[in-house]
Amino acid sequence: MDESSLQLVCEIGNQLARLTRFNKGLFLKSLKQAASAFSEIEQPLAPEASTKKNALKKLDAATKPLRKSIIKHGLLQQNDKDVRLFVAICVSEMFRILAPEPPFEDKYLRGIFELIVSIFKELGDTTCPFFSRRVKILETVARCKCFVIMLDIDCNDLILGMFNNFFSIVSEHHQQNLINDILSIMTHILNEEVTQPLLEVILRNLVYQDVPSAASQLAVSVIQSCMEQLEPSVCGFLSSCFLDRDAVGSELKEFYHEIMFEIFRCAPQMLLAIMPNLIQELLVDQVDVRIKAVNLIGNLFALPENHILEKYHDLFIEFLKRFSDKSAEVRVSVLQCAKAFYLANPIGKESREVLTALESRLLDFDDRVRMEAVIVACDIARSNLKLVPPKLISEATERIRDKKISVRKKALQKLLEVYRDYCKQCSEGRMAICNHFEQIPCKILMLCYDCKEFRSQSIERVLMNDLFPVLEIEERTRHWVHLFSHFTPLHLKALNSILSQKQRLRTEMQFYLSLRKKEKGNHPEETQKRLESSFVKMSVLFPDPSKAKECFQRLNKMKDNNIFNALEELLDQLTIKGGQNAKDKFLKLIGDKHPDFKFLQLLSSKCLYIFDSEHLRCILDDLSSNGFGEKHLEASSVKLLLAIISVFPVLLRGLELQFQKLLEGNDLIDDKLIEILAKAGPHISVKFCDFNPFLERMCLEGTRAQSKYAVSAIASLSGTSALTVLCKKLVDSLHSGRNISTVLQSLGCIAQYSVSTFETQDEDITPYIYKTVIQVEPSDHLISFNQTSGHGASSKLKVYGMKTLVKSFLPHRGSHVKRKISGLLDILSKMLHKADIFNDLISCESDEAHIRLAAAKSVLRLSRRWDLHICPEIFYSTVVMARDSSMFVRRSFIDKTHKLLKVRVIPIRYACAFALATSDCLKDLRDDSFKYMAEFIKEYSKEARIRQNSAVQGVSITDYPAYIVVFLIHVLAHDPGFPPEDCQDKEKIIQFFGPLFSLLQALVNASIVDGDIDIVHDAISCLLCILLAIKKAVDAVDAQKTSNLHVLADIGISFLKELNHNGISSSHFSGLILLPSSLYQISLAKKGEEANSDCISQFNFDPTFVERVVDTFRYRFDPPRHEEGMQLHVIDNCTSNLIPCKQFDLPTSEAAKPNKKNARQETSMGCKRKRAVSPIALGTVGLHNKYVTTVHNCENGASKSCEVILEKELRSSCDSVTIGPTHTESQVSSQNMDGSDCSLKENVGPISNDSTEPLKFPSAKFRDPCSGKESSAKCEALLGQRNKSVSRTDRRFYSGSVDGLKIQNTNCKITNDSGQVELLSLDSESRDIDSDVSLSEREVLLEEGINTIHLQHDSLNKTVDMSGDDASQQPKTLSKQEQGKFACRTDRVAAKRKTGQKASKETSASEVINIDEDVVARRTRRQRKV
Repeated sequence: MDESSLQLVCEIGNQLARLTRFNKGLFLKSLKQAASAFSEIEQPLAPEASTKKNALKKLDAATKPLRKSIIKHGLLQQNDKDVRLFVAICVSEMFRILAPEPPFEDKYLRGIFELIVSIFKELGDTTCPFFSRRVKILETVARCKCFVIMLDIDCNDLILGMFNNFFSIVSEHHQQNLINDILSIMTHILNEEVTQPLLEVILRNLVYQDVPSAASQLAVSVIQSCMEQLEPSVCGFLSSCFLDRDAVGSELKEFYHEIMFEIFRCAPQMLLAIMPNLIQELLVDQVDVRIKAVNLIGNLFALPENHILEKYHDLFIEFLKRFSDKSAEVRVSVLQCAKAFYLANPIGKESREVLTALESRLLDFDDRVRMEAVIVACDIARSNLKLVPPKLISEATERIRDKKISVRKKALQKLLEVYRDYCKQCSEGRMAICNHFEQIPCKILMLCYDCKEFRSQSIERVLMNDLFPVLEIEERTRHWVHLFSHFTPLHLKALNSILSQKQRLRTEMQFYLSLRKKEKGNHPEETQKRLESSFVKMSVLFPDPSKAKECFQRLNKMKDNNIFNALEELLDQLTIKGGQNAKDKFLKLIGDKHPDFKFLQLLSSKCLYIFDSEHLRCILDDLSSNGFGEKHLEASSVKLLLAIISVFPVLLRGLELQFQKLLEGNDLIDDKLIEILAKAGPHISVKFCDFNPFLERMCLEGTRAQSKYAVSAIASLSGTSALTVLCKKLVDSLHSGRNISTVLQSLGCIAQYSVSTFETQDEDITPYIYKTVIQVEPSDHLISFNQTSGHGASSKLKVYGMKTLVKSFLPHRGSHVKRKISGLLDILSKMLHKADIFNDLISCESDEAHIRLAAAKSVLRLSRRWDLHICPEIFYSTVVMARDSSMFVRRSFIDKTHKLLKVRVIPIRYACAFALATSDCLKDLRDDSFKYMAEFIKEYSKEARIRQNSAVQGVSITDYPAYIVVFLIHVLAHDPGFPPEDCQDKEKIIQFFGPLFSLLQALVNASIVDGDIDIVHDAISCLLCILLAIKKAVDAVDAQKTSNLHVLADIGISFLKELNHNGISSSHFSGLILLPSSLYQISLAKKGEEANSDCISQFNFDPTFVERVVDTFRYRFDPPRHEEGMQLHVIDNCTSNLIPCKQFDLPTSEAAKPNKKNARQETSMGCKRKRAVSPIALGTVGLHNKYVTTVHNCENGASKSCEVILEKELRSSCDSVTIGPTHTESQVSSQNMDGSDCSLKENVGPISNDSTEPLKFPSAKFRDPCSGKESSAKCEALLGQRNKSVSRTDRRFYSGSVDGLKIQNTNCKITNDSGQVELLSLDSESRDIDSDVSLSEREVLLEEGINTIHLQHDSLNKTVDMSGDDASQQPKTLSKQEQGKFACRTDRVAAKRKTGQKASKETSASEVINIDEDVVARRTRRQRKV
């Protein structure tokens, strides 16, 4: 013990006691001296109690004066901080040296502890100069444990305040010894007593988010140090929250899950008794409780190395069930926990179960859950790309096409992050290419088919900017090749759409820049119009076309030519790097302050290539060096190369030599490489002579695919000159029997590229194919083909020959074929049947099926341009392929028909094959047929509605899907298996009439057309009118089948009544129906009543049969609901009123009264349209008001032709409408305007048939029992007259004279001054005849591409063929637009009659439509009197 220090303390105490007034300076000085002296005094450590007691008495006596002075002068309550600090130091030192006895009496202790606690509160200020002295006080108090006295004197509030002070002042900047002293004080107090307030202070600082981390760590340390003391209180609190949270008074009851988690982290053994309560919480009804329980359990399972899954497996099982919780919020919460769970436990059974549950939530019905599942799945994938299950990535990738836009956007964002990480690791060599990651860009491409938020403009930006990180061009190419190996046709179509749009923008921009240079030319107004048109074309390629157009207009007003030069330089770049530099230069000239900077930035980006010449160079290098290593990757790279070259052939510039070496040095030549050459040929610098030997070899010795593309390459590189030489070599090879299949393919392709080249060798080609390839067994020199081709080679060769001939009649670019198609159609007709001529030539039933299928497909292809030549027999035989005995034939034919109808290249009448296939025995084929039929109805109905609402195009009834009923009924009527009237076999009835029912049911099903009731109403009205018109018609092919037609029509009407309970009133409609003249006719007679009675007696049938059929199908009736107020008046007497009149009203509840004025009116389909007249205003049933059908005998007896009769006036007689004679009493024959109508071609002989064979169409002449005599017009006055006409070839006027009249004077031959001969139909052409002779209005229907004019006249139906100098012409079809105009032409005529104008001369027009596979050209000729 330091006696001097003790003496000094005593003297200071006495000195202060003598003072009567408080003097801060003196007191502060004295207290500092005392504090310094106390630091030198140690507590007595004598081993003997007496010695220690004496020492303590001595200390007590020496410090007593100072203690009295502190009390006397009220230093404990002093406000001065410095004084209070040194008083606290002295007091704490006295507690230290006098321990265990307190230095002050109990009544003063509270004030002392208040002083000390207030000093503790200032420990947070570590920058204060007295901080170390405060730390010393804390250390002294902690060592002497004097704070325990506070419990004895009931200073719980001071203790609580001290705890709060400790948690508030503790900091990361504090030294560990300070924190240990604080912890020591708190621990000793808690060891003595745990109160609820103290527990709440600890727990609050444990879980509150606004609490500093040091405070939370202090709370953790306190809990860990006092686990045993705190456990009862903690468990009691948590149990109360579990059992009745509302009854708990503490605000911490809202955070008891967080408290559990934090305690579990630091002292899990404290919660052993509480954990089972969590299982119960997962099962409670309160969603918020389940969510908190899920979050808690998820966090607990994510704790590392706690083995909680092993200890609480039941809890994990219940947690796993929450992935399918009934609440979406709970499912979202458990998904959020899944990520942390997997990261903490990446390996193990439980992790696999969690991933399985996560995959299931990717298909959750709630979009919020699906979105969260995508986020979690992608985050898990990014955490470890190698370990993530491929299935999880695949399932997450599917969400890119989610039905919710928000899910799609989030999925796109997260999956792009995953793919960029994957590409980065691949480039660094840490990962190999994985298929499931390469599927991500494939799915992104499919967004092009979705809503506008993801159309191709958006996906283009993704492919250019977001898909890849910063990678070398070789690495990008490698990824493109791999992902291209996963492309389907839809992916390829989407990519091609993006590339095509980019190419269109580049092309249009180049056109604009060139046009802008000419803006100051001689025609500024015309140039401005072209500029505006260019702006519109480019604007549609931007997300906001209207805004883009305004920006283009402002760009055009810029005066700085450097800007446009920079833009032109950008377009000239063939590499992405060069383009990027040009883009930067362009944008620098614009300046980022320009108001249109963002748009011009987007424009310049869209002008850059996605693929450039460097991509192509990498692909060619790898192909040449076999760098891909795998065959499927080589094939993929070639496909990618073809996809790029197809849109940007110019990118191959500079790589010609490299490509040539690849093409010639490849042992196994890829067909696609030859196709690439064909597409890039006109755009690259190559010599044809360098490639010609190779291409000729492919045409003669390659595969069929290689020869096809080789011919295309030759045509693109050299034109038709080289094709002539090649064709001669091919003919020689054909006759020598070498590589017949390849040679046939080459010849067919040559015929498509150069008609003249093929026709010069036609005499050596076509007869040889007919006689040597198709009609007889292969000759000896063809045996090599049989031996190399295997079983069925003979049938394959026949198919190849047939394909060659078909191609020869379908040239590219709208070329005209002069040869007759009748011979080919005869061959196809025989191939479609099981004809005896082929029985000895076909080795097996499979070969026969393939030949039938090939013939049917050939008919479909020919129908694009030659449908008027396809007679009813061939049409029937083609359509019934849907019921062929071979499943393979049925499936292939239906799929092919669907494909061709989808791209609008065949007439709609072939869609009735879908209806026939709906009764197939195979469920898959039935389902597909229903699907195809629904797609057809939906697409074609909407297109017809759009054209109907358009004031430009117009529409005909033949454009509507409902019109195929006309053809289906005719096909069914001629089916040899037509049930007899006494048939009682329900299965047979269902099987036979099922197609008709299925078609009608689909046509009136509103769900197929997206609930558009107007379309359904139109369909029902059309169907009613069509069916009633059929009841008034006669079968034009076989009159004996007329009763079948009428039965089917009545059954159809009954079906409609059952399917359409609410119905549509027939009073809405008035008009006429066009029926195909090749299938139907309406009789004409001078005395309508007699003719009608004859028809009734001839075509009578048992009405009970219809009732039995309808009753058989009654179980399948599921009527669609229509709008209220649209009532269908019951159609009575469906089976009795068979008078074949041309015009009558739908029967209603009141007697139908004929009205001549109303007979010519046409109204809309029950709702307002943009056009005044609806093309399907068809309430008045029969033929069109100008046309009825009739059949005339053919002189040769082997073919018939059906015409549409022009009628000028209609008269009403009694209760039916009879035919009034025109001023010429003539009839004008015409083909139906739809491409689906057909006429019998000449020289088609009958086809034999028995009970097991297809339909036999008799060739015997048919005389309509209801037809009357016809009279011809007197047109001899036209002979010798001069005229002016427009040439069909160059559209120029030529003068000529009428030098001959044809049958019954309705056709005239006109010889122009140039020597050209034209055949004029007086019914349709208004020529500039130098005469005052008035010609009646007539129509000429021209079918494009077949060079035939089908003449219309009252009693004439003759086809005049023109071939070369013989001026042979073939029938031509009208496009749908012209059909609409033709159908509505009578309305214009009627309007002119009302105003007193003459319609005969001013309204006639002939229109030619050149239908190629891709191009449709139109020509309209109008002529006036000179």
